[in-house]
Amino acid sequence: MPHRFLILATALLVAGCTQEAQNQIGRGIQNWTGTDGVLEIYAAETLVRRFLRIDKLSTAIGTSDDAARSYRYGYGVLDENLNGVVDDGEAKVYFEVGGFATYVFYEDPD
Repeated sequence: MPHRFLILATALLVAGCTQEAQNQIGRGIQNWTGTDGVLEIYAAETLVRRFLRIDKLSTAIGTSDDAARSYRYGYGVLDENLNGVVDDGEAKVYFEVGGFATYVFYEDPD
């Protein structure tokens, strides 16, 4: 019975939110569950870095002015040999991607 009340209360709360608030809740749930993202960074047509198992790619926000910064950041496994697989010795790292970088972020289809 308490679970039904919690589900009903959550549904009413979400229904009363603006579309932007609902989008933020959806992103929060997606970020919590993970998306198994892949980030590829290119120099011209050449792939130079790949990060695997990214759960989210975030935009930096200034602490004093609350404005969006020109870079994105996240955590992922650095695919050192660019083979698309997490190999022994490849570690999860923090990364930043500048606003002028050419990159592709997508969910791993495997």
